[in-house]
Amino acid sequence: MTPRRPGLKVPSYFTFSATRCVSGSPKTRTKEELLDIVGHYDDESAEDHFEFLRDIYRRGYPPPNGPNVTVSDAPSDVLYPSPYQTMGRGLETAKVQKLRESLYIARVKPEIFDPQAAYDIYLSLPEPRMLYISGKLRHILMSQMVQRPKNYKGMLRYFSLVSDIKECGLSLLTSEWNTAISYASRYVGSVTESETEAALKLWKEMSNVAGIKATDVTFNIMFDVASKSGNFALAEMIYKEMIGRGLTFNRYHHVSLIHFFGLKMDSGGVRAAYREMVETGEMIDSTVLNSVISALLRCGEEGDAERIYDKMKCTHPAAPIMTHRTYFKERVVTKVLMMFAEIGRRNKPLRPVLQAQSSITPTLQTYRILINHYAHKVGDLQRVTKYLDEMQHFDVPLHGAIFLTLFKAFHEHGGFLGTEWTAERLDHVFASFLSHYDRLDQGLYINKWMAMWILKAFARSFRSKEKVVDVFIEIKIRAQGGDVDIDEIEHVLHKTLKSIS
Repeated sequence: MTPRRPGLKVPSYFTFSATRCVSGSPKTRTKEELLDIVGHYDDESAEDHFEFLRDIYRRGYPPPNGPNVTVSDAPSDVLYPSPYQTMGRGLETAKVQKLRESLYIARVKPEIFDPQAAYDIYLSLPEPRMLYISGKLRHILMSQMVQRPKNYKGMLRYFSLVSDIKECGLSLLTSEWNTAISYASRYVGSVTESETEAALKLWKEMSNVAGIKATDVTFNIMFDVASKSGNFALAEMIYKEMIGRGLTFNRYHHVSLIHFFGLKMDSGGVRAAYREMVETGEMIDSTVLNSVISALLRCGEEGDAERIYDKMKCTHPAAPIMTHRTYFKERVVTKVLMMFAEIGRRNKPLRPVLQAQSSITPTLQTYRILINHYAHKVGDLQRVTKYLDEMQHFDVPLHGAIFLTLFKAFHEHGGFLGTEWTAERLDHVFASFLSHYDRLDQGLYINKWMAMWILKAFARSFRSKEKVVDVFIEIKIRAQGGDVDIDEIEHVLHKTLKSIS
């Protein structure tokens, strides 16, 4: 019977048929009783249904043909659409002009350019957005969305633009497609199998789906990714494929090869790769020597790495005053060095003159490599102090990465009797960090990782919850109002406090 309130007549269309209840406790329910709970079954198995779902044609929903990724450097594709072929007038034109002005700032003053702000202007255009901007402006937008260091947000922005280009049936430049592969693998600090697999998937799509021939740049990206992920077999396969295809080894590949042998801890290979780079006429600068120093330190040859550094120091008095380089300045310098190398190969008497223009003085990256090795890995405070003094002597600006390494080292080597990495010295380093940060020095930052290692270092050295909380307050005051997630830092604080017994 259908349950109803007393005295209330239920219409016939609200009556329900009685349902047979399954009797017995859960321990006595038979298979038939359990099956009967659901009722009707087809004869097909679960695997049959999986097969049906996988077969798009049996379901009657085949995917549409395209649009596929197209890559072309032909002028007709690169410049399409022209300013006269774009969609929209009026309000859309004003938005496009605003985007153009934002990208112009990026080229003139890259240090103040905000890629997210430019991307937001682009998103304000109606769909299909890419058809509202000219081909020339499209490629400028793509080039300015390449952010250093590469990160997750930058990768999402870039792939969103690639998707819009694909959906509009427009073409990418070869360099833009190579950048997509690079982003897929390098948006994290350390490359793992996941990033390598993502890059391989894009490479496969490039070759098989789009029919795009991989360039020397593509191979170099893949070689670098495979090396850094520890997949040496894949790296060697890519290296052999480059040789088999007769591709020219450029500056990037030679540096990657030095790094590869460093990861393999083959110091002989490091030297051979460097020698080949010199013999092929490539320009040698601080970037190349930094890669050699890093590789030799990984191989355990600290003496040879130190000798290279000493030779770099000797060139400093004749070198111009070192200034802070942005990513875009680095790109210009790299292109100039590659141009010098090409000129030097065609006109050998000019090569020594051109090489003399390449600076081999110690850079910020030189000191990052050396301080990371001797602070974090070795724990040699005297060496670290020496390099910090020489940074100041050579006018190399301090960077957040240097402080991050120091705080990691205090966590690793501090907190026990007789250590050089004392609590008092940690206090001095933290005070120096706050002083430089308050002066708005370029390159100084506070993020989740910086906060985590600062708090961990103080927890290890002082073993005092009160001291850690005091340090946290100093960090929080400076982090408020910025891009830092305060909740994340507070979460780090709670975890750190739990570690203090």
